[in-house]
Amino acid sequence: MKYVAGFDVGTSGVKCILVGEDGSVAVSKTQEYPISNPEEGWSEQDPAYWWAGTYKAMKQAVQQSGVKAEDIVGASLSGQMHGLVALDADDKVIRPAILWNDQRTEQECEEIIAAAGGLEGLLSYTNNTMLTGFTGGKIVWMKKNEPDNYARMKSFFMPKDYIRFLLTGQKFTDVSDGAGTGLFDVEKRKFNFELIELLGLEKNIFPAVLESDEQAGSITRQAAALTGLPEGLPVYAGGGDAVIQTTGMGIVKEGTIGFIIGTSGIVSMALDGFGKNAGGKVQFFCNNDKNKWQAFGCQLASGGSLEWFKNTLSDKNDPFKEINEGAEASTVGANGVIFLPYLTGERCPHSDPHARGVFFGLSVTTTKGDMSRAVMEGVTFGLREIYELILSSKPGISPSDVVTSGGGSKSKVWRQIQADIMGLPVKTLTGAAEGGAYGAAVVAGVGAGIWDSIEQASEMLAVETITQPIPENVKEYNRIFKVYSGLYQDLKLRFREL
Repeated sequence: MKYVAGFDVGTSGVKCILVGEDGSVAVSKTQEYPISNPEEGWSEQDPAYWWAGTYKAMKQAVQQSGVKAEDIVGASLSGQMHGLVALDADDKVIRPAILWNDQRTEQECEEIIAAAGGLEGLLSYTNNTMLTGFTGGKIVWMKKNEPDNYARMKSFFMPKDYIRFLLTGQKFTDVSDGAGTGLFDVEKRKFNFELIELLGLEKNIFPAVLESDEQAGSITRQAAALTGLPEGLPVYAGGGDAVIQTTGMGIVKEGTIGFIIGTSGIVSMALDGFGKNAGGKVQFFCNNDKNKWQAFGCQLASGGSLEWFKNTLSDKNDPFKEINEGAEASTVGANGVIFLPYLTGERCPHSDPHARGVFFGLSVTTTKGDMSRAVMEGVTFGLREIYELILSSKPGISPSDVVTSGGGSKSKVWRQIQADIMGLPVKTLTGAAEGGAYGAAVVAGVGAGIWDSIEQASEMLAVETITQPIPENVKEYNRIFKVYSGLYQDLKLRFREL
């Protein structure tokens, strides 16, 4: 059997998998690493952690799988999007990478929008607004605040592109990660150098762009020795995690909705053609299929909210088990408690770095189980808001179900909450649990000729679970959703004052 390797360079760790031509996962290995928050709202990481985690995890995967090196025919990568990895003339990292959930660039984003002629002007260049997480604002921030570092920067990457560079020695990005810079012509699938020059940025620091299934180099001798992958193995461009995770979930046909509840949360839908992103309310990126696009929104603290809750308020040996049991013992609506998941600001449906997390409705009868359920419900209410924005951008589409993945898909009670809040059946599929790594493997398999297309590869995914909505719960959640949706507007000015 032939195999392909998939890498996912995530925020909390890197995952490496080997996938057979029948779609089965032969092995999956993960290496975790830390994140740094040097100032309030800042989020950084040393790229050396990614590289060490990558070659260690892949070496373990190859050794423990029993797969012969000659049977591995391709590799590709997924990774956290928008991060800025700045390199000098010797291709050395200049400073810690500024990550996707970093909020320092609010002023720079406003300046970029103004320089482009306002929001409508920027949308005419990129079809996206400039969000604080995007790479473009980070580059402008570095130019203003770290001019010496900016002067030293001769090239930059997004995280997975830096790891691919270390694997192959070649400098590329792909169309989905390129779109996440906010400096990319999404319709034409290339960097918008007219906008880049308007902002006074150097054109030569930007990487060349490939479609996701195009070859972006081969495994070098040095990388082969570290990873256990064969020297000369073709490596394909891959994609940013917010897009390629949905590829691994089978979200490839227009009208299919995907939820990814990892550290951040993604609501995503594939589109058969390019469309205008009215008001820049959602993110409109290039799909891993060169003939498709992707409309989605990103919630910054989805599983991250539950992780915070676990670390802050749980003290048992098996805290996630405790959290799930407490949530299940609570009531629909969490005994009157509503949680706003804005722990690190928010991107969608509200682009607001000042927004903060809130427990609303606490009383003397509130239990820890109520609060844990409120976190799950609050995250899911936020995902529903994004879902409704996506549908408003493409009228006439009526999704019949939701495919869910990530940590939020592993909890039975959270899957039921998703089904009840959405009023739709919620499915989990084989392979989707591996996240972006599986999507990367799919792209590698298409590039290597194992599968003819991403859509064909998606047909291998089998349904693992289906959770049907409970009608009386749907009715109650519709009522609570109206309260939830009004809380942000009620608190918006207070967040900024705080």
